[in-house]
Amino acid sequence: MAAKYHNTFALLLLLVNLRFHGNVAAQNAKLAASFIFGDSLVDAGNNNYLSTLSKADVPPNGIDFKASGGNPTGRFTNGRTISDIVGEELGQANYAVPYLAPNTSGKTILNGVNYASGGGGILNATGSLFVNRLGMDIQINYFNITRKQIDKLLGKSEAREYIMKKSLFSIIVGSNDFLNNYLLPFVSSGVRASQNPDAFVDDMINYFRIQLYRLYQLDARKFVISNVGPVGCIPYQRIINELNDEDCVDLANELATQYNSRLKDLVAELNDNLPGATFVLANVYDLVSELIVNYHKYGFTTASRGCCGIGSGGQVAGIIPCVPTSSLCSDRNKHVFWDQYHPSEAANIILAKQLINGDKRYISPMNLRQLIDL
Repeated sequence: MAAKYHNTFALLLLLVNLRFHGNVAAQNAKLAASFIFGDSLVDAGNNNYLSTLSKADVPPNGIDFKASGGNPTGRFTNGRTISDIVGEELGQANYAVPYLAPNTSGKTILNGVNYASGGGGILNATGSLFVNRLGMDIQINYFNITRKQIDKLLGKSEAREYIMKKSLFSIIVGSNDFLNNYLLPFVSSGVRASQNPDAFVDDMINYFRIQLYRLYQLDARKFVISNVGPVGCIPYQRIINELNDEDCVDLANELATQYNSRLKDLVAELNDNLPGATFVLANVYDLVSELIVNYHKYGFTTASRGCCGIGSGGQVAGIIPCVPTSSLCSDRNKHVFWDQYHPSEAANIILAKQLINGDKRYISPMNLRQLIDL
């Protein structure tokens, strides 16, 4: 079934130009290109082209994604990802296309490219249970190829200006390094026996530093780096640990908090040491925590169960992916989570707008609109 949908909608994506409709700002775009790295939170379809267990290429995924007519594109949500919304709001002319899509070539790449991959992480071992996925090292290798293609399209001088001043580099990664590596039952036992949490977080930060330096050497200058959200509070963690709706897995959140503290220091270090670059830190941990705790205030009815996959079947039904046979909630806008891992489009809109226009509680040292204006 997955193969049938994959073939149908891969063809659809070749034919559909994912333009923003009714976005006046796009006519006078400030953001020319968006280059997106990370995991399933921002994957726009790369995993469609991999033999992997981590896919979102079947309905009802994408049911509210207007650009595809409600057909699945490989996005792990019912509509737009955070990065889609950020690009749209900042006047980007088209959505960044998945790097592995067959139509990602020529002038198409000047709108930006999405390298994110469901299951990917900072560390190369992360997500191995899914068989195939693109980790950060591979994603940056692919950007290196794109970078050379832009040189050919624009000429080296103009290409450098385009990348340095008119492009945004968005990186949302790290959650899988905990969920599908250090915290994963059975698979993680060897890692946890050989590394305490401090050593594991050290590895993450040291690898990430090198990866960000690589992007800087390829002329990236405007960065937004997301910290890790409260992974102990996502529905998946509550289900497998048989917790009440209000409870979270303390160890998972403690690891995220520990990593986030180190990441904050890394961002400050890079801002001090990489001339001409601006690294902005997105405090997704506090943003998502706010939505989970005060969901009623934002018009949601639940933050403890995903819209897709809820229903009978007990613990197992709660952790299977969102597939055509999954149960589906009646009002998708009332759920913070689309499935057991990923926010709904309604939640993504709230998160994205805080990153674009919010204050230093959630985005620092400046918001994304200010970053683009630099």
